[in-house]
Amino acid sequence: MTSSPIPWVPPKAGRWPWFGAFAILFLIAGQVLGIAGSAPDRDMGDLEKIIYVHVPAAWVMSVTFAVVMYFSLKYLWRRDERDDLAAAAAAEVGTLLNGLTLALGMIFAKPTWGVWWAWDARLTSTLVLFLIFIGYISLRGFVDDTERRAQWSAAVGILGAVNVGIVYMSVRWWRTLHQMQSSPATVDPSYVLPLRVNAFAFLFLMIYFVRRRYEALCLDRAAEHAAEAAALGGA
Repeated sequence: MTSSPIPWVPPKAGRWPWFGAFAILFLIAGQVLGIAGSAPDRDMGDLEKIIYVHVPAAWVMSVTFAVVMYFSLKYLWRRDERDDLAAAAAAEVGTLLNGLTLALGMIFAKPTWGVWWAWDARLTSTLVLFLIFIGYISLRGFVDDTERRAQWSAAVGILGAVNVGIVYMSVRWWRTLHQMQSSPATVDPSYVLPLRVNAFAFLFLMIYFVRRRYEALCLDRAAEHAAEAAALGGA
């Protein structure tokens, strides 16, 4: 299949700014619910309230990298530039969430384990995931040929997304300081609703950021197409 150029007119923002405002307000409400609506943990006290950012960020990070895999595979099948740009937008947002997950995990680890960092299976595999997508973003900045960049990015994006499964299963496959995956059946009922609300808040923010970043990438590519056409016309 041949590469399909993106439209000359990039997607319009439409109602997305309103959606962004809604997502931010939803996040604020979720954080208020988590901080004010749940009792301090018996062992960790108010420190446990970091889970209302750390855990949703980790969950939505995984969803975002699944989006990268979907659009990367779609690009390899259809060779449509728009799929490559959608994958790139999701990868950038997913990398941000990945970094946030690591940073909050370190803040949580210091008072809990006594160290900022341990070469724990969950922490190490999450760091590897972060480095893969830092490489993904760097690759896109160093390769000028658009088709080659898209193909190589798709391969790295798929590899990184597969690593999400390793991150998830790491606490089951290896001895680890990190706790096993929690579920509504294994946490105090007062934590369930705030976690779910904040998970949706982070999901809405992710959708908004990916969409707006996709629009920006489309504008960049439309400008490149225009410059190429002008150069060919001048020649």
